[in-house]
Amino acid sequence: MRKSFIIISAFLFFSSCDTLNQIAKDLPTNVNNVGLTSADVAKGLKNALSVGTDSAVGRLTRPGGYLNDAVTKILLPPEAKVIFDNLSKIPGGQDLVNKTITSINSAAEDAAKEAAPIFKNAITSMTINDAFGILNGAENSATTYLKDKTYSQLTNSFSPKINASLSKPLVFGQSTSKLYSDLIATYNKVSLNGNLFPMVKTNTLGEYVTTQALTGLFLKVANEESLIRKDPTHRVTDILQKVFKK
Repeated sequence: MRKSFIIISAFLFFSSCDTLNQIAKDLPTNVNNVGLTSADVAKGLKNALSVGTDSAVGRLTRPGGYLNDAVTKILLPPEAKVIFDNLSKIPGGQDLVNKTITSINSAAEDAAKEAAPIFKNAITSMTINDAFGILNGAENSATTYLKDKTYSQLTNSFSPKINASLSKPLVFGQSTSKLYSDLIATYNKVSLNGNLFPMVKTNTLGEYVTTQALTGLFLKVANEESLIRKDPTHRVTDILQKVFKK
């Protein structure tokens, strides 16, 4: 009887250890941030996202925010590549291209202002589990979280703004759509309707610019996240310094 009792007790003890170990594994912790409360982590991550998105949006909405940044600059749609290949054959071709690209990027800068309130709403709704997932996740996990939460809404918000911008005179007294259509028309005329070199058929410029504008936006958000994670000088608040301390 005594032997049976010892065996049962041992079984219960080791079973309990397994259960406790599993519970410990499931708890949101980070070995580099011992002593942080759940509230600290949530506050810190929300702060990091707010700082990062404010900085990214602020940079891109300035005049030249997209255009003067090699990472975010939006070029002509892929179907226009043949134009670049034959610029020397088009009267005033380089000037037309430059004006069109400048206008396209101005449209993106105009639309990027829509991102701030959408990001703010996503950050406000972040849960404790979201925060720990970001803290313990990959180096771009905060950006990934935001993209998952906001991309559809941003697309719906950017699209009409960009289409409106493409249709109104932003630079050079002409709309982007007019500049682009003039460029295509000039090129196709010089191509002798495809007899000299391939003609260009235009796709939806608004859809293309919207996609490129959002790609640039999230590249900038990812860059801001990386700076906060890796560079202490970018942890501009006490809570950021505490949460991301190595």
